[in-house]
Amino acid sequence: QVQLVESGGGLVQPGGSLRLSCAASGGIFSIYVMGWYRQAPGKERELVARISTGGLKITYADSVKGRFTISRDNAKNTVYLQMNSLKPEDTAVYYCNAVRDWGGTGINYWGQGTQVTVSS
Repeated sequence: QVQLVESGGGLVQPGGSLRLSCAASGGIFSIYVMGWYRQAPGKERELVARISTGGLKITYADSVKGRFTISRDNAKNTVYLQMNSLKPEDTAVYYCNAVRDWGGTGINYWGQGTQVTVSS
């Protein structure tokens, strides 16, 4: 059983930056594909970014390419999401995700979410 705890959300002005962190415990962090998802009010949860176990394979949603960067530190059991040039449409609850396979067909573990609000 993997437990995930996100942190780093908050209120930021358009064009600003935030760094989200997700600390994992209860499992072998390095064997999990890690991802960040987000869910805005009235919308479905969507994949923002995903990173492979060793960090060599990464994918981003088209809407965040060039602005967001996902990374992981297996020694610290932590995955990060650096978010730059934030836009109001990035406002959402951001969730950390862990799964054993890249396709996400295995058991998915979720954090409780952290709110990101982009507004002037």
